[in-house]
Formats: sequence, C-alpha cells, structure tokens
Amino acid sequence: MAGKISKITNRPYGKDKEIRSREMGQSGVDVPLFGKAQEMFPFSVECKNQQTWSIPAWIKDAKYNQEDGTDWLLVVKKNRHEEIVVMDARAFFDFYEQLIQGIWK
Repeated sequence: MAGKISKITNRPYGKDKEIRSREMGQSGVDVPLFGKAQEMFPFSVECKNQQTWSIPAWIKDAKYNQEDGTDWLLVVKKNRHEEIVVMDARAFFDFYEQLIQGIWK
C-alpha cells in the first residue's frame, strides 16, 4: 500500500521517508505518512489481508488508529481477490466534492 500511495503522490517511501510501512504487530496506522505526503493523502490507512473478514472490528481498529487531521481508510484483501477500500461515507462525499470543485473551477 505504501508503494501505491507513493506512486500517486510522487512522494518517497521507505525507512525514514515521508511514506513508510509499519511492520505487523506494531501499534498505529499501517502506513505512516509525514510532511507533504500526509497533506496530499489525508488518510490514516489500516490494511488487512485475511481470508475471513471482520469489517466492523477492522473499522473500529481504523478509527482507533486514526491520526488528527485525517480520515480513516481501511484497505482489505483476500487471496485471489482485488483490494477493497472501506471508508466513512461522509469523508468520501467530502473528498469527492473537493475533487469536483477543483476540476470544474
């Protein structure tokens, strides 16, 4: 996920970079963002790769790890399936409205 965010924001990722991947078992967001990367991608990312899904519990985790000034974003995956993004509907519509206003001004 860090690589995808790096690609769309054109910001560096890796150890001691603006975009990092948190190792399993550590507390906090799964993809810590800093500086310009966080401004460009204002989400606290929680990633899950499981065969059995527990979306309500994972949303609770995402909200718990949510950083100030960001919206939570849950990325879930299952073997042989595409990744799926789950986020708060209000945040989605606010984000989309900002996108449309920027495009159509």
